[in-house]
Amino acid sequence: MALVAGIDSSTQSCKVVIRDADTGALVRRGSAPHPGGTEIDPEHWWTALRTALEQAGGLADVEAVAVAGQQHALIALDGDGDVIRPALLWNDTRSARAADDLVADLGDGDRGQGARRWAAAVGSVPVASFTVTKLRWLAEHEPAAAARIAAVALPHDWLTWRLSGAASLATLRTDRSDASGTGYFDAGTNTYRRDLLALALRRDPTDVDGIVLPRVAAPDEAIGSGDPTAGWGHVVLGPGCGDNAGAALGLHLRPGEALVSLGTSGVVAVVSPVGTHDATGAVAGFADATGHHLPLACTLNASRVLDATRRLLGVDHDELSRLALTAQPGAQGLVLVPYLEGERTPNLPTATGSLHGLTLASMTRPNLARAAVEGVLCLMAGCLAAVRVQGAPIDQVTLVGGGARSPAIRALAPALLGVPVAVPPAGEYVADGAARQAATVLLGGGRPPAWPEPDAITHTAEPLHGVLEQYRAAAASYET
Repeated sequence: MALVAGIDSSTQSCKVVIRDADTGALVRRGSAPHPGGTEIDPEHWWTALRTALEQAGGLADVEAVAVAGQQHALIALDGDGDVIRPALLWNDTRSARAADDLVADLGDGDRGQGARRWAAAVGSVPVASFTVTKLRWLAEHEPAAAARIAAVALPHDWLTWRLSGAASLATLRTDRSDASGTGYFDAGTNTYRRDLLALALRRDPTDVDGIVLPRVAAPDEAIGSGDPTAGWGHVVLGPGCGDNAGAALGLHLRPGEALVSLGTSGVVAVVSPVGTHDATGAVAGFADATGHHLPLACTLNASRVLDATRRLLGVDHDELSRLALTAQPGAQGLVLVPYLEGERTPNLPTATGSLHGLTLASMTRPNLARAAVEGVLCLMAGCLAAVRVQGAPIDQVTLVGGGARSPAIRALAPALLGVPVAVPPAGEYVADGAARQAATVLLGGGRPPAWPEPDAITHTAEPLHGVLEQYRAAAASYET
């Protein structure tokens, strides 16, 4: 039996699954937490990965490994391969002004023209989450650190590099899916746009030629082997991928099939044979982990809205769901616009959340619980609508993430998303996708192995158009 390992280095923790390469059978697993915050020393991720691997029984009998990781986070390295400053994570919004400036800069001062040029160049319009905006922030606020940059990596690139022994910056590798979230990679042509990297760093394009960007590997390419000094020299390394691409691979999504993930962030993503170029910025033109594209709309707020609401009410998640399901649709007019950490879709990085429609009748515990669940799902319905506008037909979605464990979320999702919602068993689908990629590399053949697909329960419900209209009216107040 050949074993492969899939690693998911997410915002909150590192998870490892070890599976049979041929059958996909789970053999063992491990996990370790990450510290909180939006600015993290990457060494914490490396420590957590080592701990999770040890908990999973190590790599002595494992033949291939791939890493999936949170996207966008900026890891700036100097010429010795040392981290210059703590990584700025995807949910760090300090670069919101930098994003606006980059759009205007590419448009010669015209933001509309700039947005069109960005979308045409890389399929996405920069928002505060993207790596390119964090580079601009660094150039403006920490110019001495920016001047030291010899290489730029993302979390999964850097962790794969560390697994390999980090011999030199020239051995950094990535894949299309993660590179497509930087803001300076064109997934249509599979090329870096160094002119955009230069724009971010406020340098002449010739001045960034020496900055190392990880080579973009093919989905089934072996990019090297593990660090022999750690006893991993026998391990083949896959290229890895971004977390959402990993989830799509772990769920066996095919072109035309959509994912809705409710974790730290909320994500709507559709596997597509063609890329998108949305000049509104609502949909990012990302790539998947198999050679296709992954048009994606992402929110900063998702499951933690439910966490915050249950803490406020002094209940656990089961009781939050029970309360929500005892209230009437629309929560008697109470609406929670859940921009608790700013927002990415819509692009409102400095916004705060708000409660609308407070009355003596609506101000009850069940109504607040209901408003939280409806607020999260209405926010995701907006993402779903944005992806559809880009020409992606969505007849059903697969719902995953911590938020999918909520009975209220599962019950109300089809009514507010407007399509049947398939909910597979709780699992580590990002890590599973990484493991499936590792098996693809190990077994050869150019296609992911045909592991059993997760059994899902499909939920249906009549649409709740009135609830969506009520939410949209409340959210419209942010447009003025």
